[in-house]
Amino acid sequence: MIKPDDLGGFRMAAALTAARVNFHRKLVEEETLSLSPGGVASNADGSQNTSRSIAFGIAQDLGAGTVQEKLAGQRVGKQFEGAVESFLVETFPVFQSIRPGDWIVENVGGSRSEYRISKYEPFSHLASLASAIERDRTLASVLGNSYEISPDILVLRKPEPDAVINRELELVDAQSGQRADIRSANQGRPIVHAIVSCKWTLRSDRAQNARSEALNVIRNRKGRTPHIVVVTGEPSPARLASLALGTGDIDMVYHFALPELIRAVGKASNDEASAMLQTLVDGNRLRDISDLPLDLAV
Repeated sequence: MIKPDDLGGFRMAAALTAARVNFHRKLVEEETLSLSPGGVASNADGSQNTSRSIAFGIAQDLGAGTVQEKLAGQRVGKQFEGAVESFLVETFPVFQSIRPGDWIVENVGGSRSEYRISKYEPFSHLASLASAIERDRTLASVLGNSYEISPDILVLRKPEPDAVINRELELVDAQSGQRADIRSANQGRPIVHAIVSCKWTLRSDRAQNARSEALNVIRNRKGRTPHIVVVTGEPSPARLASLALGTGDIDMVYHFALPELIRAVGKASNDEASAMLQTLVDGNRLRDISDLPLDLAV
């Protein structure tokens, strides 16, 4: 994308800005974000005036088209996951200047039955637990779902060979660092760097599911806690607050179009919605999706 600069010339948009445009374009082209003939956006709660008004403003801002029939919820959710995955693939791995590494962004939402997270560190021990439960179902009644982790997207880092670790200075040898996961000489499984949950819209049950899964991630790890984040297209500040307010489980909630949300809430002239959104943003509990790749680099 070309933009005029202050000197009257032209410059290329930053990679992150261009990726954000591509992200929204994908949502619009695939009709994940769309308008009904009556002007109701696909992420709106049709029974709530405020939700309809805010969602309509966002959809207009992003150039959403009108469709005769809204896509089924399951398909919309899957497409939203795919768009978030594409955005992360396009952005996070290129931030080598502040977060070097060999990265994988993997959408595992369609393969939850395989219990994919147990293939990676620091959760590989959960494979043995899942097998034990399969052999003895009474364990399931004791443990409940306290061990279940079914993420939508995983950001993984491959272990590094010693040649890379020692590239600039001899840092490791056979005498030390023999159990660190980052050394491929010790183990070959990728390491979970971030767990991303994708929620096109939020209802109270979906918010609580995201919190429960975040707590399971924290309780069941054998190592440091990965980044635990949620990306959502929910337009209602009150529903965003049901997930974003509070600390201790989810690192941060990212909105798929925060500047557009702020503008739409301002146009809605709803003091309660405006105050809640300001609380979330100023309280550092809600950010734009373009902040996510940078936050993952911390």
